[in-house]
Amino acid sequence: MIRRFEFVGGNSAKYWEASLQGQSVTVRYGRLGTPGQLQVKDFPSEQAAQQHLAKLVAQKEKKGYRECAVR
Repeated sequence: MIRRFEFVGGNSAKYWEASLQGQSVTVRYGRLGTPGQLQVKDFPSEQAAQQHLAKLVAQKEKKGYRECAVR
């Protein structure tokens, strides 16, 4: 499942997407309307990957990103 967050404010219009696949967390981010950049990070366990994803989501929400439907 992919979770998508967007931030629009001031001169910013950007997105951040994240998904969990086993022990890997995949993140795609960039300006709205662009393919953005992709990062994949592997963890020693599925639990560690879930914890990392939860931490990233909390950071984005704190910065003002709001979750929306995947396009």
